[in-house]
Amino acid sequence: MSILLPVFASKGAVMTESTALQLRGRVPDDLPALPIKNAVVFPIPNLPVPLTVGRERTLRAIEAAAEESGVVFVVAQLDPTDEEPGPADLYTVGTIARVLRMNRGAEGGNELLIEGIGRGRIEAFLDEDDYFRVRVVPVVEVLQADTETDALVRNLKEFATKVIQLTPRIPDEAVAVVDGIDNPSHLADLVASQLRLSTPDKQALLELTDVKVRLTRVIDHLAREAEVLEISNHIRTEVRGSLDKHQREVYLREQLRAIQRELGEDEEEDGDDLEERVDASKMPPLALKAARRELKRISRMNPQSAEYTVARSYVDWLLDVPWEVYTEDNLDIRAAEALLDRDHFGLAKVKRRIIEYLAVRKLKGDMKGPILCLVGPPGVGKTSLGKSVAEALGREFVRLSLGGVRDEAEIRGHRRTYIGSLPGRFIKALKRAGTMNPVIVLDEIDKLGHDFRGDPASALLEVLDPEQNDSFSDHYLEVPVDLSKVLFITTANQLDPIPAALRDRMEVIDIPGYIEEEKQEIARRHLVPRQLDDHGLTADQVTVNEAALGAIINHYTREAGVRNLNRQIAGVLRSVARDVALGTAELPVVVDPERVRAALGPQRSFPESKEDLSTPGVAIGLAWTPVGGEILFIEATAMAGKAQLKLTGQLGEVMKESAHTALSFIHARAAALGIPETSFSDRSIHLHLPSGAIPKDGPSAGVTIATALTSLLTDTPMRDALAMTGEITLRGVVLPVGGIKEKVLAAARAGMREIILPRRNGGDLEEIPAHLRGEIKFHLVDRIEEVLKLALGIELERPIPRQAAAQVAAQA
Repeated sequence: MSILLPVFASKGAVMTESTALQLRGRVPDDLPALPIKNAVVFPIPNLPVPLTVGRERTLRAIEAAAEESGVVFVVAQLDPTDEEPGPADLYTVGTIARVLRMNRGAEGGNELLIEGIGRGRIEAFLDEDDYFRVRVVPVVEVLQADTETDALVRNLKEFATKVIQLTPRIPDEAVAVVDGIDNPSHLADLVASQLRLSTPDKQALLELTDVKVRLTRVIDHLAREAEVLEISNHIRTEVRGSLDKHQREVYLREQLRAIQRELGEDEEEDGDDLEERVDASKMPPLALKAARRELKRISRMNPQSAEYTVARSYVDWLLDVPWEVYTEDNLDIRAAEALLDRDHFGLAKVKRRIIEYLAVRKLKGDMKGPILCLVGPPGVGKTSLGKSVAEALGREFVRLSLGGVRDEAEIRGHRRTYIGSLPGRFIKALKRAGTMNPVIVLDEIDKLGHDFRGDPASALLEVLDPEQNDSFSDHYLEVPVDLSKVLFITTANQLDPIPAALRDRMEVIDIPGYIEEEKQEIARRHLVPRQLDDHGLTADQVTVNEAALGAIINHYTREAGVRNLNRQIAGVLRSVARDVALGTAELPVVVDPERVRAALGPQRSFPESKEDLSTPGVAIGLAWTPVGGEILFIEATAMAGKAQLKLTGQLGEVMKESAHTALSFIHARAAALGIPETSFSDRSIHLHLPSGAIPKDGPSAGVTIATALTSLLTDTPMRDALAMTGEITLRGVVLPVGGIKEKVLAAARAGMREIILPRRNGGDLEEIPAHLRGEIKFHLVDRIEEVLKLALGIELERPIPRQAAAQVAAQA
């Protein structure tokens, strides 16, 4: 029952034969007819009824009524879906109504306000072209004022009051409204208009002319409504009584169960579907046993309980793991090699290792997936290489970012005792891939953290161990999962943060930074075409020449990879796209260094280059940085004062120790070098490494520092275009260092013609491009005496051991 409207006539005449004759005298015989859908209008005086109208025929009928008597005949449609009903599609009995107001809406929705004044029956259709015009005969109602009618009225009011009290959304004032109605016909029509009945049921009430019969029918509907409301309240009370404060979130489900109990429709268990899926799956025996054990528990559980949801989720996760589903590897080695070369330039070590893996798979047919660790500076293509490897092998690709992961549960999953527990990332990765042998890239493995929640790096020991990962155990599933067929590729910028035990389980492949020639080739093959496409340009419209690429690489980027190079190329092409869009560019546009400077502004990177070394106390060293190699000028000067060594330039502890070691060696050999003792006792030596804002550390500057100090104390300038690197000991031995390729490339960029290297680094020269080995002269040395001879032209004899010196003296 809907909300009762309080505006109506409490008293009024019933449509008797005399009143019907009076109505016929006031209302024309032929009226415009308004067909309405899904509604029946009852004749209730002083009770306005709103209708939404929009059909053109209906609007024309309303306009005709407004020009005539303002009275229309409202009749319901038999089929509410019919947009253009005909005479046969309308009921014959309707309501004669007075039009009170018409409000036109902005979007075609017009609101019509009418008031029913009597029942009527269609006698004939006079017009149906523009709108329906019908001849209407008022319907005469039959009412006997006796005790039975009074009893029916009282009974109807009692049921209406009961329904109002059982329905919270109906205001209590509605009871007073019902009690104030004395007219039986109006009371029956008012209650009937508010009942939740179908259109045919309401139409049947409208067509009843006997008021007693109508009252009886309305009472029947009210009794049924009251019974439904009582059952609903009983269900609500029963459900609320069975809940406590920990179960309120399942209130709606409990209510649904109570409704089904009242209807005799018990909910069936849905475990049959799970059992079929488990039986059809290819789970290994242990997983199948766990799934069936959980299904037995589910069959004994209440579906609305929290434990049921946990058990159901566990079985669903077991089914989501792609047991025994493998993609077939593409063993066409040449095709795989061509695809890797297509996507990445250089990176020969990684490509060779992937091709070797494919070759063994082709020969052996079955082997465990390798676990590779690609170590290199940012932007050299480590992550994208993993995607290319997956494409070359024909496998699915999944990337897991480990940067900042601190919780061990991210790897092994949560135990099912916790609320909201889930499997770890590797089980989710298998689900996402849909196979048991995808390529999984573990990105930024060197940035794993650890705290009170555990150590994810330790949890990875089992995952990345080929001898253990065939039975990986996730805390959530608690059944062995075979990860041995997965090809794991991890990426890192540095090896030092990776724990030794984890590092030992991976095959480390170093990916050095790109040299200028490689960057040029990468830009030409990949970056420029991609950026042209991203900016809506074509190769016919824009050409970027090698000089422009060289200017961007050397003057606007300082990196080992190509990320910033890609951004700077995008900046240049944005300026070109603007000119092309404005029509100010003359096609084709050739991007040269001048165009680069106009787009990117002043030069931002100033690489070190060779300088005049005619001043004693200056030497050129070579340094490794995360973004590639650099040449390093080491400057030394002396001044009168207390004997001390002052070090500046943000030097680390290892480099400071190298400086003291070099000075001690020179002091010990001062006599052989022709350096007076006063140079150490009466003078203060200041050693400085420029670019003081950049921290520097490591032992590889030892020979350079020794050369700079010797040059200062002997007043001998260093040879031009000569650079060096190597660690020095107190005995003058030159030890090997790392980063030779990056350092040599930096020396070549700076115009160095000769380089001094430790002899034990001679094997690293194989990684140097052949054209550079031909342009640069390499000197391999074992001792500092050789370095001083090459750099300063100073002949310094090696010290003779004491035993050998005694033998020489005895022979003399």
